[in-house]
Amino acid sequence: MESLAQLEILCERLYNSQDSVERAHAERTLKCFSVNTDYISQCQYILDNSLTPYALMLASSSLLKQVTEQSLPLQLRLDIRNYLINYLATRGPDLEPFVAGSLIQLLCRVTKFGWLDDDRFKEVIKEATNFLSQAPYHCAIGLKILNQLVSEMNQPNSGLPSMLQRKIAISFKDQSLFQVFQISLTSLHQLKNDVGSKLQGLVLSLSLNVLSFDFMGTSFDESSDEIGMVQIPISWRPVIQDPLTLQIFFDYYAITQSHFSKEALECLLRLASIRRSFFINDATRLKFLSHLMIGTKEILQSGIGLADHDNYHAFCRLLGRFKVNYQLSELVNADGYTDWIRLVADFTLKSLHSWQWAGISVYYLLGMWSRLVTSVRFLKTDTANLLDEYAPKIIEGFISSRFDSLQSEFSDELSEDPLDNVELLQDQLDFVPYLCRFQYETCGMYIMKIMEPVLQLYMDGANLQCCVDNIQLSLAEVKLAWIVHIVAAILKTKQISGFSGELQEVFDAELSARVWQLINVTDSGLHSQRYGELSKQRLDCAILTFLQQFRKSFVGDYALHSSKQLYARLSELLGIHDHLLLLVAIVRKIVTNLKSYSQSKVVIDHTLSIFLEMTSGSMLAKLLLKLDIIKSIISHHDKEHFPFLDDYRCSRSRTTFYFAIAVLIFMEDSLLKFKSSMDPLLQVFVSLESTSDATFHSDTVKYALIGLMRDLRGIAMATKSHRTYCFLFDWLYPARLPLLLKAIAYWTDTPEVTTPLLKFIAELVLNKSERLAFDSSSPNGILLFREVSKLTVAYGSRILPLRNAADMYTSKYKGIWICLTILTRALAGNYVNFGVFELYGDRSLADALDVALQMILSIPLADVLKFQKLAQAYFAFLEILFNSHMAFILNLDTSTFLYIVGSLEAGLKGLIENISTQCASAVDKLATFYFIDIVTGESPSSPAALCLAQHITNCPGLFQEILSTLFEIIIFGDGGNQRNLSRPMLSLILINEETLTNIKGQILASHPPDQQQHLSLCFEKLMADITRSLDLNNRDKFTQNLIRFKNEFRSKRYAAILT
Repeated sequence: MESLAQLEILCERLYNSQDSVERAHAERTLKCFSVNTDYISQCQYILDNSLTPYALMLASSSLLKQVTEQSLPLQLRLDIRNYLINYLATRGPDLEPFVAGSLIQLLCRVTKFGWLDDDRFKEVIKEATNFLSQAPYHCAIGLKILNQLVSEMNQPNSGLPSMLQRKIAISFKDQSLFQVFQISLTSLHQLKNDVGSKLQGLVLSLSLNVLSFDFMGTSFDESSDEIGMVQIPISWRPVIQDPLTLQIFFDYYAITQSHFSKEALECLLRLASIRRSFFINDATRLKFLSHLMIGTKEILQSGIGLADHDNYHAFCRLLGRFKVNYQLSELVNADGYTDWIRLVADFTLKSLHSWQWAGISVYYLLGMWSRLVTSVRFLKTDTANLLDEYAPKIIEGFISSRFDSLQSEFSDELSEDPLDNVELLQDQLDFVPYLCRFQYETCGMYIMKIMEPVLQLYMDGANLQCCVDNIQLSLAEVKLAWIVHIVAAILKTKQISGFSGELQEVFDAELSARVWQLINVTDSGLHSQRYGELSKQRLDCAILTFLQQFRKSFVGDYALHSSKQLYARLSELLGIHDHLLLLVAIVRKIVTNLKSYSQSKVVIDHTLSIFLEMTSGSMLAKLLLKLDIIKSIISHHDKEHFPFLDDYRCSRSRTTFYFAIAVLIFMEDSLLKFKSSMDPLLQVFVSLESTSDATFHSDTVKYALIGLMRDLRGIAMATKSHRTYCFLFDWLYPARLPLLLKAIAYWTDTPEVTTPLLKFIAELVLNKSERLAFDSSSPNGILLFREVSKLTVAYGSRILPLRNAADMYTSKYKGIWICLTILTRALAGNYVNFGVFELYGDRSLADALDVALQMILSIPLADVLKFQKLAQAYFAFLEILFNSHMAFILNLDTSTFLYIVGSLEAGLKGLIENISTQCASAVDKLATFYFIDIVTGESPSSPAALCLAQHITNCPGLFQEILSTLFEIIIFGDGGNQRNLSRPMLSLILINEETLTNIKGQILASHPPDQQQHLSLCFEKLMADITRSLDLNNRDKFTQNLIRFKNEFRSKRYAAILT
């Protein structure tokens, strides 16, 4: 770099240039500042001498990356920290906001990374406080430092292992967070009269950051609106219970601008979410609740700030927390409850009628009402709760507002319809059943009243041959869809909440009867021509949801006897007195949908999920087999009868379709019926096998293969016994499997073909329910594995040389993880004697393992950990190798062996429990092998033991590093797999007990002197009564000691929470 001026020009181009080539050149030229530690002094020179904000930004961002990604010496990090404090004090007020923000982030990052290394980093709180006593500009810098510090400590960084991140956060919470909160409260009182100032916003943000801190280290989702119980330490109790604390946030809501007032409400929301045990007694808790109710009542009465949507949303969330965190009896007994509940009811109704403006915020209110009414039966006080008066009004307001909104949503083609969003729809309807059943007679009559004219209009349309008013009919369909969804939700609560009684059943029958009337006409007349209409599809999805809930509640022998009042009323209204008639009607609707919707994947998938659900129950499946309509499906399941099978968009649905059909076929336990039902698939096989090589790479073959593989996977999933599995295996082997090998050879580079093919094989080799338990005289297990080996080698040897694509997961990784899953299932299936292969010189096993190793080594470990399904398959495969094929692992070269063991350590550190368990199992097998064959043996006797001894000689610190990692996980983690993690720990300790002494010294040195004696005693108890053996009793004793060790060790660290 020739001069500072030249650098400033490049920085200007980097951040401002509209020319991508020019910007890329500047980025390449300046990259050295962020990757080379030699340039740290240059960054300081830029900060000292440059006056352009972009050069300063480059220096700051480069230092931030260096601090995050490089292991800088302690003294250098302290120098950077001290320099930044002085720099912000002298030049901070003159800096551009984005530059100052970047420098503050850098200061907090270097503070976080050095928090446990030197106590001088912890002085940042004191230094930030010094800024607060100076001019407003410096005061703002001090508040920004504290804000950023709390945020930095509360969020993970890529440069820190998760265990170390947790350790730093806990230390910061224990030592400094309460001090920061006190600073924020003091500042709030001092700045109360400085209305609208920037400082007020900074202080409110600081309070919110503190109250949002992850006190228990549960890594909650900050992107979600939902918050759980706030686990504020009990030592904060005097400050939180002080009425001035709550009041200051209510005051700030009333006096500040909309952005600031929203943050005040967010603070109140978190205070309202404090756990029950925080308060010293019920009287104190009730006093706190009364203060919250008085404050929210004043807001409801005055309406101050609620015209701002952010405030409105936050306020709805705050009201919603009342029943989440407090019991109904507490609310009813609080002073002013009558006025408060009336105001909340009026506010809810007004919000419902203002549906265009209220948006999703209103569902926090509706959720609160739902929880209130479900608690009435537990209420033991005689005080009037007034819920029976307001609940029906809430239901009427909701339904009428939905109908009012339909016309607007229907006319606006760009708006998202809730009927298309299942997750959102479920949220909207969660509260409805409880409010309806609370006052079922009133609410049920209202629903019938608004449904009947729309239903009559729709029934009249069935008699027409052409549509007179398409818009009117579509609007009727979406109205009916909403009502049917509501009825379905009401029926669902019968299963999950145990609502019962004669009145309940009668109104269940009244509402259901009207939906059955709708079902009877929805596929007749004019309506049978409307399957392409979105409104018709929404209605049919609603009907499917109703059928699903109705069947669960009222179809079946037990349901028939327990729902006599319902069937009596249905007999009066519709002439239906038998659940078999209803079952036929349900199946008829399923078949109609599958035949009629050839292009709507949503309806097809919904229909198939219900069909599969019905076949899953043995009693209900037996009833289905008696129906002629089901026999027809089993006999005719080709694309001529079900057009959706010929639509590629619905190809994934084929698996579910054939899964359901195969379940019914296999229930008959007839080989002849199985073979006859497989005729459509046999024709596809014959057609593909007769296709010439020249045309095998055509689209026709491609789509035929995809459909065939999905069909076969569904059938394989349905084989739940050895007999039915043999039906399929004998049908496939040996005549059909060569086609699969040919498909791999021709279509390796096409994931659309290879993915369903490999998934079918993965299902075929899965030994669930011991279905692959072949007779001792049967060679089928060996034959199956030989075919698996051929397919795996064929795929692996072809996929590895292919050029890397932009989307590596789709193009390569997905196929590789499915291959690893295939091998894992085959190796762990216990239906193959793998010693046979080596004994007879068969390379099937060796070739499969070799190509699998090549595939896993071709994927960077960072990518393995990035993609969860890939990681799960990768570590499951390693576990089975270490458990059953240790010699293969130990015969690898040292660098490959260390890479694989290192990946196990990375898996241990991950947050996915089953992966860490698999890694622990693999490490335990390795350590156990070393302990038994090398440590306790006279000398390594086998070639595998000699290889392992050489690997450890080349890397003597391997076992200690893994053991140290396991101790970190046990001490700072909260996983439920402590027993699994204890297994490798004992093995590793017994290999060399000096390792435990070294780790003990490292851990004790990282804690304050006053804690070291207590922690040292914990370590001594860890090995109490443990012998130098790996028998089961000794392992169990160590597990008990380890759990006790963890609890006692952490009790000292969490004293702030527990006392």
